[in-house]
Amino acid sequence: MKRNSFTSRLLFGLNITVVISAILGYVSPFISPATIWPLAFFGLAMPYLLLLNFIFLLYWVFRRKAWFVVSLLALSIGYTTIPKYIQFNFGNQELKESSFKVMSFNVRVFDLYMWTKEKSARNLIFDFLKQEDPDVLCLQEFYQRDEQLKRYEFKTLDTLVKILSAKNYHVHYTTTLRKTDHWGLITFSKFPIVGKGVLPFENQGDNASIYTDVQIEDKTVRIYNNHLASIKLEKRDYKTMKTINDQDYSDMINKSTGLLGKVKNGFIKRSLQADLIATSISNSPFPVVVCGDFNDSPTSYTYNTIRGNLKDNYLTSGSGLGRTYIGEFPSFRIDYIFCDTTLKSSNYTTHPVELSDHHPISVNLNWK
Repeated sequence: MKRNSFTSRLLFGLNITVVISAILGYVSPFISPATIWPLAFFGLAMPYLLLLNFIFLLYWVFRRKAWFVVSLLALSIGYTTIPKYIQFNFGNQELKESSFKVMSFNVRVFDLYMWTKEKSARNLIFDFLKQEDPDVLCLQEFYQRDEQLKRYEFKTLDTLVKILSAKNYHVHYTTTLRKTDHWGLITFSKFPIVGKGVLPFENQGDNASIYTDVQIEDKTVRIYNNHLASIKLEKRDYKTMKTINDQDYSDMINKSTGLLGKVKNGFIKRSLQADLIATSISNSPFPVVVCGDFNDSPTSYTYNTIRGNLKDNYLTSGSGLGRTYIGEFPSFRIDYIFCDTTLKSSNYTTHPVELSDHHPISVNLNWK
């Protein structure tokens, strides 16, 4: 009897820890990691904290203990967080003739370095984009080689202009080597481009935010294409995480500290980039559509700051888990399409193709 009592108290102590962690996670989207960076970890862990609270809730109900109220309260406080990770929008969604299709896709430089071990990956991406044929297409980690090298062409821009209906484009290169090899972002549009700009990230690396003003009938819409700072994990960092998962903690202190520092720096960089993007959005003279790879979860300062008063189209017309990143870490929804409240969304889709380490996402938008 005493043993059962001790076990119950121990479990309840763990339950309280999980509840407090969840509450810190609820708070994290409102406090910049540049101010208090450890809070961001609780936001990143939110799906697991929600699941643990639900398990504790069921456990105490099964044990007929009033302690279930603690987890119930935690879940009730953060109930608006749950739909950001899973949606249940069923039924056919009407597509209006006036709607336009927007797609965002981190193409991972068209598998230039053969990560997928699939020689035809680049052509498969071309085939996919041609089939989907979006009216507006935002690509991150875009790569273009201007000259043929050893019988191997990588003139992706030429090919996409040829196969897409959206032939107008705004490209911004963050890195250029040998004057012929370019890395960056590109936005394609079927509609006329009437303005464009770049937001100046400090120490941008391969990250950037560009905006493209397009004329859709009698309205101008500003399209933001974003690629925010990643954690920049290397092979040894993934090995460190695998070792931790395998519960082999020998010689882990230095490696874990290095990994922690990279995650911290990523949180802080993204928060500063998010502040810059949010300011630009608030000053936009036109309704906006915001796309891109944010490299952050839906319970993050980055997401909350950039979204602001915009609509997250996954919430309004998406279904399922919505997971967009299919690499090793973090395996969450980190790609988004937001839009102005004057626009209505339908058929938000997380495409199941695995041609990159991200799933492409798309949505149909029309004026209310």
